[in-house]
Amino acid sequence: MEVIFLGTGTSQGVPMIAQPPGTLDLANPRNWRTRCSIHVIFGGTRVQIDAAQEFRLQCVREEITALDLFILTHGHADHVLGMDDLRRFCDQIPGNALPVYSTPAGLERIRNIYPYALGEKPAGKGYPCFRLREMPRRLEVPGGVIHSILLPHGEVETLGLVFEESGTGKKFAYYCDCKEVGEPARSLARGAEVVVLDGLRPHAHPTHMTIDEAVAVAHAIGAPKNFLTHLTFQVDHDATEAKLPPNVRLAYDGLRLKW
Repeated sequence: MEVIFLGTGTSQGVPMIAQPPGTLDLANPRNWRTRCSIHVIFGGTRVQIDAAQEFRLQCVREEITALDLFILTHGHADHVLGMDDLRRFCDQIPGNALPVYSTPAGLERIRNIYPYALGEKPAGKGYPCFRLREMPRRLEVPGGVIHSILLPHGEVETLGLVFEESGTGKKFAYYCDCKEVGEPARSLARGAEVVVLDGLRPHAHPTHMTIDEAVAVAHAIGAPKNFLTHLTFQVDHDATEAKLPPNVRLAYDGLRLKW
């Protein structure tokens, strides 16, 4: 199983426009964060989760050259606005329609933004083409199963995802953009070797977990390795990570995990 962090920053990116001086060590490349997305390879299946505004640059940087399906966790701009660049992957798929999964609200956002990309065949050569499907609680794919569960994120719900690889039993959980992770979601993630959690910033936010809240969830799930993502400019990588438990680290753009 392999996980590639394409972006680990919050919706404004880090550093953001008009970045307040003195809050980050900008000489540290781990404090430069594009907006959140992640690429998962398990059992030979390649899954892209979300597509931020920098999606093209992220794929070029990390040499992402193919994918089998796309999952949109929710329809906020920093997760959906890079989807036009999925056209390069559509070109590789027989019939050219990329399977795209999301919540009903997420699918509606895609329809509103990308009406030219809907259907079974692209409108023209080089166009994106999305075959939209509501994400089920259990999605069987070649090489394993993707479980989903809804998590609270302000006025919307976002998809929490757990990947289980066939044969090996390897397990990975991705819970980003959420205010809390209740017991059903914690139970679903138990047994995962790696858990990624939303950990926006040190102080409270109405729709995201704080770093302390995310650490508490990591402790409750009990995975040996946990990573926090969707980080704001208020999180300096080295200074913050030095205060975390040994089994909780900060994700950064370009981080690759393989086990």
